Amino acid sequence: MQEAIAKSVNAARLARVAAPFRAVFRRALDVALPTLCPACREPVGGNGLCAPCWSKLSLIAPPYCERLGIPFAYDPGPGVLSLQAITDPPAYHRARAAVRYDDIARALVHALKYGDRLDLAPTMGRWMARAGRELLTGADVLVPVPLHWRRLWARRFNQSALLAKTIAEESGVAVAGAALKRVKATAQQVGLSQAERAQNVQGAFRVPTECKAEVAGRRLVLIDDVLTSGATSDACARALLRAGARSVDLLVFARVVDAVQAPI
Repeated sequence: MQEAIAKSVNAARLARVAAPFRAVFRRALDVALPTLCPACREPVGGNGLCAPCWSKLSLIAPPYCERLGIPFAYDPGPGVLSLQAITDPPAYHRARAAVRYDDIARALVHALKYGDRLDLAPTMGRWMARAGRELLTGADVLVPVPLHWRRLWARRFNQSALLAKTIAEESGVAVAGAALKRVKATAQQVGLSQAERAQNVQGAFRVPTECKAEVAGRRLVLIDDVLTSGATSDACARALLRAGARSVDLLVFARVVDAVQAPI
């Protein structure tokens, strides 16, 4: 027992001694290897996009469907919904996205998820907080879309949780990181039809019994990186509503927009 305590103390001392050297090493690495724009690979002064790529990013702003945040071709006035919101409404109440999922947005998302560019998460999260201000006002809890434990082990982080952390800092809304669990190791959604995507995630999410108090009667904002068909978000929202959530909204970094729609 004493030997274990001594080892723990020595490890803590070593960590304190090594910390300044790690900081110096990181600064030297930043100088030697400048940060690159995730879209064009040109050096940038800080985190995020270079100026030319930033100018190409398609931000989503009104006019859009008040329920799903789908951009409209013109402003129809307040309260008008898109065709999708009327004919095929999802389980979540409202959705907002910071940008359209185009080539630049795809480069950002892929760099974060697959390129270990964790430095992009704060910038992307701040854009999301601005785009989702309406949803965050009055929200009780942020719930990041979870990864299955196998994928989390392989990737080492959940990009939705990283985005939720920044959004929480910007909005003051707490994060309930364990409120939703992915209990089924689903196949990748890429290449599947809308019906196949829905089937793929059926029964994939649930609220653990010990976390139901964080969900029941509360207004939740589900956080994810990309909205494509909406199958994953819909499955998450249904699980949260079954657990007693008062309402579920959805906030993503980017959403697929097939075309600018006319309001109904």
